[in-house]
Amino acid sequence: MGTMGQGPAGQDALDVNERSVRGSSVMRRILEALRLTVVSGVIGAAIAAVVVGAILEELPVVLTGVGGLVLVVLIAAVVGRWAPGPGTPPVTRTALARIEDLRATGGESADVPVDFRLTVAPEPEDGRPAYRVNIDERINLADLPVYRPRSIAVVEYRPDEPWEVRIVTRPTPEWSRRADEAEIDSAPESTLVEKPGPSESSWCGLMLIMFLAGAALVVFLFRGELFTSEDDTGPSSKQPSVTSSASSSRTFTSTTTVSGPSSSMLVLGRMRETAAELEARVGTSEVTAITIEERRMRIRGDAARPAGETMHVQMLPYELFPALVHEARTTLGVREPKSWRIDVTPGADLGEGPRVRVTVTGEEGTAHLDADATARVVDRRPVGEAKKGG
Repeated sequence: MGTMGQGPAGQDALDVNERSVRGSSVMRRILEALRLTVVSGVIGAAIAAVVVGAILEELPVVLTGVGGLVLVVLIAAVVGRWAPGPGTPPVTRTALARIEDLRATGGESADVPVDFRLTVAPEPEDGRPAYRVNIDERINLADLPVYRPRSIAVVEYRPDEPWEVRIVTRPTPEWSRRADEAEIDSAPESTLVEKPGPSESSWCGLMLIMFLAGAALVVFLFRGELFTSEDDTGPSSKQPSVTSSASSSRTFTSTTTVSGPSSSMLVLGRMRETAAELEARVGTSEVTAITIEERRMRIRGDAARPAGETMHVQMLPYELFPALVHEARTTLGVREPKSWRIDVTPGADLGEGPRVRVTVTGEEGTAHLDADATARVVDRRPVGEAKKGG
């Protein structure tokens, strides 16, 4: 017998119910996918923060990354506890289906993957008209001859997600008898139902993109500290450290980097604060050289040097250095300075005091000015003269 239709009023009610069920299912899937993508971004940012913090030896950054990972784990545990347990299976209904077409897509094992095109005919009491669906099913090779076009099969489907259809390979005797006696008309192609929303592979790709975006955001925020070029002091000072030479004289080099995307050594008080940090790190206030850049300060020293060949870290006028940098960047012929550096060394003669040199570099070349221990300018070398005078 053919499939029975529904009245106009009943059909309208069924359409409304179907759209409501499908809409709620789609919204549920979208919210779940959005949650996973946000979590992926947070995980990527947290892992990147741990790595970047370890490279820069910045404990707060590492702790922030670890805290982010712990927070994600705690949220996942809470959500998992509140989520409905797996003991409640989805509601399924048994029905008959007409096999419109089928095609085996492989045959390397006993269970063959088969693409089915079906017309599912729910029972009249289910209140749903017949509809088309395409499914993928694995059928045992011995059972494959049973399934052929225009034959009737027993299936299970979910009323809330009608695209979820499964062929019952071992139906009960009652359903086997009904399948042998039934005749089902083909449903029109317009009744085809498909799984709504992007595919699982699309969501996986989006989650990967969010993971990488979160990691890239952290790297971008700390790009200045990670990719600032070193000067001629060599690679041994790329990380904040204190090293001693193997000779009888104790030499040391210590470097620190200012954290944060908007940090700069030119901020008032930043140079003196950083100098105090380096002094505490090396355990002495007498050094032989100090180098200050946009986000980096380095000190060098030699414990074997006499007092006249060293200088005290805290005795320099750091508060006046930003004005020297501004003067060098605006008065020495460099229109668009790309970098600046302050080099402080002990005076050549006993009692002369430290010498300060500010160097700026731009497309026009390199220029510098020299100042004394009180930050008073004593010499200027604009771009052209600096090339000649060195």
